[in-house]
Amino acid sequence: MDKSWGVAPTTTPSFRVRSNAGPDQRAAERAQAREARAREHAAATERRLQARTADRDADIRAREAARLARREDEERQAQGDPHAAAARRRRGSGRKDVVREQRDTRGYATIVDVGRMRALAQRGASIAGLAGAFGITEAEVEAALAGD
Repeated sequence: MDKSWGVAPTTTPSFRVRSNAGPDQRAAERAQAREARAREHAAATERRLQARTADRDADIRAREAARLARREDEERQAQGDPHAAAARRRRGSGRKDVVREQRDTRGYATIVDVGRMRALAQRGASIAGLAGAFGITEAEVEAALAGD
């Protein structure tokens, strides 16, 4: 039988070595060879995992150093012009450094639209909610909803 296909010639010869060993001894040798291959595979896997962990740690350190350098550069620029630094600063979903003032809507006139009031009532708006939204009394809302 040709053993050259699928087997490296350095690990096993291309011919069968005949010995006077019995089947039990050959089975034990095969088991030892299997265990040795498993140990080599486990060692190679461990080396690969350690190398990957070291690479990951190096990447983390490099990113942290870049972040610190960026922060120091931003602080240095902020000393020269704090307004430009605030404009360039990265923010989250909204501007958290500016407190927004609530607009004074007391002088605004709310248009009481009976059709809109009826549509909102059909969607489940309460009488008290409609009265608060339109700025009228609950009696006026009931009258508007009752009248056709």
